[in-house]
Amino acid sequence: MTRHRAVERADREAVLERQRALKMAKSAHAYVRGNTLKFYEWLDGLPRGTLPEGPPIWICGDCHLGNLGPLADADGEVAIQIRDLDQTVIGNPSHDLVRLGLSLASAARGSNLPGVVTARMLEEMVRGYGDGLKSRDGARDGDGEPPEPDAVRTIRHRALGRRWKHLARERLEDEDLKIPRGRRFWALDDDEHEALDALFHEDAVRELVLAIDGRHAGEARVRLLDAAYWMKGCSSLGFLRYAALLRIDERGEKPRLALVDLKEAVAAAAPQAPKAKMPKDPAERVVAGARALSPHLGERMLPARILGKPVVVRELLPQDLKLDVDQFSRGEAVRAARYLAHVVGAAHGRQMKRSARAAWRRAVTRGASADGAPSWLWSSVVELAGRHEVGYLEHCRSYADAEAA
Repeated sequence: MTRHRAVERADREAVLERQRALKMAKSAHAYVRGNTLKFYEWLDGLPRGTLPEGPPIWICGDCHLGNLGPLADADGEVAIQIRDLDQTVIGNPSHDLVRLGLSLASAARGSNLPGVVTARMLEEMVRGYGDGLKSRDGARDGDGEPPEPDAVRTIRHRALGRRWKHLARERLEDEDLKIPRGRRFWALDDDEHEALDALFHEDAVRELVLAIDGRHAGEARVRLLDAAYWMKGCSSLGFLRYAALLRIDERGEKPRLALVDLKEAVAAAAPQAPKAKMPKDPAERVVAGARALSPHLGERMLPARILGKPVVVRELLPQDLKLDVDQFSRGEAVRAARYLAHVVGAAHGRQMKRSARAAWRRAVTRGASADGAPSWLWSSVVELAGRHEVGYLEHCRSYADAEAA
C-alpha cells in the first residue's frame, strides 16, 4: 500500500470515530445501543450474586431493541429473530435479559412514558421470556406465542412484501448497477478491491451466495460488479465494513444480482462462561453463535478473512429489516416487551434440554409477584439506567467540547 493510500485510510477511521460519537450523542437510547463496552463495565460493577447464573449457552451479548427484527432464511421464510451477533459468546443468559430491559426502559423514557410503564414492561418481559423458554425448535410445549405488537406486525408485513427490487432501489444506482458513492458508501483503495475480488473466487464463499436461490456452485459463475466501504451501524464504526454487488450467471437462466455484507469480527466485550469452549477466531465465533440463536441468519453467514482480518460474510435479503421504534405508546411498550422477550427466550431455550429450561425458568421468575418484576431484574435495570444517564450526558459534553475545538 502506498503512503497516500495509508493516509486516506487513516482519515477514514477518524471520520468514522467522529460519526460514531455523533450518533451516540443524538439520544439517550442511541447511547445505550452504541455503548456495549460501557454496558459490561457497568454490569461488572454490580455486586456479585445480583444476577441469576443461567446454564452456559450462546447469548446475543448485545440484545437491545434494534438488534431484533424480521429475518429471512435461504428459502424466503420470515421470522422475528436476533439480527446482530457481533458480541455473541457462550455466557450467562441473564445478561441478554438485562440488556434488553435497559434498552426498553431507555426507549420508554425517550417516548416520554412514565416510570410505571417501565415497571410493567419489565414485568411482562419476564413473563414473555419464561414462555419463550418453553419453545424448542419452534415447537410449543405450553401457552401460545404472545400477540404481536403493532410495531412488530407492521415491520413483519413490510418484510413479507419486499423483493429484490426494493433492496436495489435502496442501495444501488439502478442504471449503472453500481453502489452509489456518497455519505454511506465510500471508494475502496486497490488493495481492498483486489482482496474482495479474490474472496468471491473462493469455493466456500461462492457456495454461500449460490445457496440462497438453490443454484449449484459448479454450474454458475459469480462475478464482483462493484464494492464499497460501508459506513453503517454504530458499535461497528471504525472496523472493516464492505458492501459487494455480485452478478450470478448460469447457463439457461436469467442473471441474478446479490448484495453481500462483509463485516469485521472483533473480540467480544460480553464475558464468556468459565471453561466455555468457543472458536478462537472472532468470525467463527460470530457464525457459531448466529447458528445457535438465529437459524435464519446463521445459515446465511460464513467466516472469512480479508487483508489479514477476520470478517463475517452474509448475503443481504430484502426481507431483513430492523425493528426501529421511534415512539412507543403505553400499550405498545408493554406488548413489545413481552413479545421481544419471548423471542429471546425461544432463542435461549432451543439450546437447553427440557430439565435445564424448566430450572432456568424457575430461577428467572423467582421473586416475581403478580404485579411486579423479579427484584434482580428491576434493581439491575434501574441501577444501569442511572449510570447510563450520567454516561450519556458526559458523552454529550465531550462531544460538544470536541466540536467547539
